[in-house]
Amino acid sequence: MTNPLPTPEPAAAAETPGSAAPATEPGPAAVTTAAAGGAAPDDGQVPAPRQPGEPKRPTLRSDLRASWPDGLVALVITAAIFVLLYLRIRNKTSSTVTVMPFMADAGGFWMYFLSQAFGWSALLWAWGTVILGLMLSGPRPGRLPLSGPRLERLHRTTSLNTIALIVAHALLFGAELVRHDTASWNSAVATAFVEALVPGGYDSGTGRIAMPIGQAALYLAIPLGLLFYVRHRIGPKTWRVLHRCVIVVYVLSVWHTLLYGTNVWYDGWFRTSVWLLQLPIAALLLLRLLRPARRSEKLSARPGATAAARTGWALRVGGRLAAVAVLAALIAVVASGSDGGRSTPPEDTSSTHNHD
Repeated sequence: MTNPLPTPEPAAAAETPGSAAPATEPGPAAVTTAAAGGAAPDDGQVPAPRQPGEPKRPTLRSDLRASWPDGLVALVITAAIFVLLYLRIRNKTSSTVTVMPFMADAGGFWMYFLSQAFGWSALLWAWGTVILGLMLSGPRPGRLPLSGPRLERLHRTTSLNTIALIVAHALLFGAELVRHDTASWNSAVATAFVEALVPGGYDSGTGRIAMPIGQAALYLAIPLGLLFYVRHRIGPKTWRVLHRCVIVVYVLSVWHTLLYGTNVWYDGWFRTSVWLLQLPIAALLLLRLLRPARRSEKLSARPGATAAARTGWALRVGGRLAAVAVLAALIAVVASGSDGGRSTPPEDTSSTHNHD
């Protein structure tokens, strides 16, 4: 049984956005990823005044109802990305055609390009969600177009839509595998499930690393995104600790994108732009750490007498230093153009994935 979809080798990868998404083009899968939950009194902020008719505690049902305008915008953006990818493939101006010439059949692989489009929009929504989360949990600008409660709800709805985009990215990739598989339908579905959703199932080329990274972003994004709605049961302290792992989901999504996306496979302005977009997040994260909303997270003049207090103080200092290092590294990458991209297309662009 032969799978006609691209199997990126060290010199060639599937055109994938990331994150957040776990399949080939993130979640630009992924990843997917995604940030979750809204700022709440648990974050050390003053509770925002409740709007008329708004439930005392935001529920998943109420946020799902409120998420449709944001979701509609996400679908429109995804459609625009799909059209752009489709036209670039058809006109042979996409680097995907350079890496995998057989993908020039835009009509034959339209579902794959649609999966890519959902991956890129998932990464874009994950980026916006993380930005909103950092603004809500840290010092805010003096003038914002939306009030605090509206920003909090927007943060929650973009989080939910990020998860939906990541899932769509992964499922469409799996559906494309099934569509091109010549085996019986049950065997094709089983194979697609393993390759698209099981870490280690896609065992060829760059996908051996990139696919598990995207899948990790997916499987972390869903629980971390939904924990907000049960934080009153697990406790605010536990929720805060878990909620901070959202940034890990986003990092995995971006990593998946840069590692596996032929859109950003080679050096150029597009790959540099992906790195450039990380600067606001790094800057806001550093500002959030330097000026935390919670008093317990601030650096005191003395680390404290107990071992636990000294450990906490050392971790807070380490976090600030790490954020400075990340910001400096991003600036260096963008300024130098040394962003890990490939400069020369491979001589052999053939790529197959055979199943014995």
